[in-house]
Amino acid sequence: MQSTIVLFTWLVRGHLHPMTQFAHHLARHGVPVTVAVADVPSTGKSSETIAGLAASYPSVSFHLIPPAATRSAETADPDADPFIALIADLRAANPALLAFLRSLPSVKALVTDLFCAYGLDAAAELGVPAYLFFTSAASVLAAYLHIPVMRSAVSFRDMGRSLLHFPGVHPVPASDLPEVLLDRGDSQYKAILSLMEQLPRSRGILPNTFEWLEPRAVKAIKNGAPRPGDGESVPKLFCVGPLVGEERGSNVQHECLRWLDKQPARSVVFLCFGSASSLPAEQLHEIAVGLEKSGHPFLWAVRAPVAPDADSTKRFEGRAEAAVEALLPEGFLDRTRGRGMVVSSWAPQVEVLRHPATGAFVTHCGWNSTLEAVVAGVPMVCWPMYAEQRMNKVLVVEEMKLGVAMSGYDEGLVKADEVEGKVRLVMESEQGKEIRERMMLAQEIAANALEVGGSSAAAFVDFLDDLKISMLD
Repeated sequence: MQSTIVLFTWLVRGHLHPMTQFAHHLARHGVPVTVAVADVPSTGKSSETIAGLAASYPSVSFHLIPPAATRSAETADPDADPFIALIADLRAANPALLAFLRSLPSVKALVTDLFCAYGLDAAAELGVPAYLFFTSAASVLAAYLHIPVMRSAVSFRDMGRSLLHFPGVHPVPASDLPEVLLDRGDSQYKAILSLMEQLPRSRGILPNTFEWLEPRAVKAIKNGAPRPGDGESVPKLFCVGPLVGEERGSNVQHECLRWLDKQPARSVVFLCFGSASSLPAEQLHEIAVGLEKSGHPFLWAVRAPVAPDADSTKRFEGRAEAAVEALLPEGFLDRTRGRGMVVSSWAPQVEVLRHPATGAFVTHCGWNSTLEAVVAGVPMVCWPMYAEQRMNKVLVVEEMKLGVAMSGYDEGLVKADEVEGKVRLVMESEQGKEIRERMMLAQEIAANALEVGGSSAAAFVDFLDDLKISMLD
C-alpha cells in the first residue's frame, strides 16, 4: 500500500481552502493525500464544510480531528482571550492527530499549517518527515523567521510608522505588522512568537507564492538571511503557488455572473472584503456615496456588520445575510440600478475576478485574494483589515506595484471622496494603465510558473524528490 501524505490544517477558509488546493495538486500527481482538519470550538460547521469539500474533491481524503475531550483552563474560561484559546485548542488536538496518524497503514510525511505547527510534535514522535505549508506571502515568512531572533526589546507598537528592515523584505512600517505582534509583553505576542519558533523545526516550507512575485524574499530565505549565523535552522523552501481554486459545490450560476455578462470588458469595480471581514454601517454609507459619484459600474458584496465591541473570533462565525437596503443610503439601489449590483454576504470571488468584465478589485488584501487577483490579472485597491493584510498591502503597492492603497482606514473611516478617487485612479488614469499592464505581466508569469518547466512546477517536483530522500534518511 502506498504511503499517504497527511496535511494538517484548521477550519477557516483562508487556511483550509489553499491547503485543499495543495492536496488537489498532490492528488493530480498520483500522490495519496489526506487533509486532516482540526475541529476546534471557535470555528463551527465542521462536518458540513468537510462533507462539501469531500464531494468537490473526490481524489482527496478528508478527516476531522476531534477536539480535546476536556478543555484547558485557558480555553474553557468564557473570558479567555479568543486568539490564545484558539492556539491552545489547536495544540490540544495533537493527541487525536497522533492517534489518527498511527491508524494509517503508512504515513510518508506530515504537512502542517502555521497555526497547527505544534503538530510537528506528532511527526517527531512517529519519526516521519514534517513540512509546513505557508498560506501567506514569502515576504511574511521571511519576517516570521527573523522576528524570533531580533534583539530589540522595544514593542513594535512603540515604533509607530518607523520602517522595519527584515532580510529580503520591502521596508514595512512597524504599525503595519499584525496586531498580535505589536506588544511584546502581551500574551498574544508570546503565542504567535511560539508558533514562529516552530518554523525552523520543519524539514521544508511550502509558501503559496511564486518566485517572480517575491524574488528578494525567496532569495533571502534560500540564503538563510532571516536567521543570520543560524543557517542550518532555515528549512528548505519550495514555492509551489499560486494555488488558486475554482468555486465548487453548485451547478447554479450566481446571478452576479449573469449580470457581469452584460457589462463591457474591464469596466466593473468589484468590492469584496473576504469571508471574515465586515464594515460598520457608517463605512458602508461612505463606500456607497463614493461608488455612486465615481460613475463606474460596480459589483459589491456586503456582509452584515458585527458589533464594534465583538471579539475577534466573531469574524469566523456564520452570519445572517445583510439587509442590504437598510444599510445603504436611501435611494442608492434605485439610483444605481443597472450600473451597479449589490449582493448580500457572498459572491463567487474567483469566478468574478476571472470574468472579462471585471476591471478592478477593492480588496482586504488577504493573501488568497491577492493571488486570485494576480491569476485573473485584475489591479487591486488595497484596504487591509486584520492579520498580515497590512503587510500584504505594502508588498502589493510598493514592491509588486500591482495596486494602490486606500487612505483613511487607519483613522477609522475611509471617506466617500477617497473611494471615488481611488476607483477613478485605477480605472481612468495613466498610473492605473501602468498598474494594469504590470498586472497582465504578473498574470502571464503566474500561469507559466505552474506549467511544466515553470518555477513552481519545478519546486513541486523538488518537494516530491525531497520526500523520497527523507524516507531514506
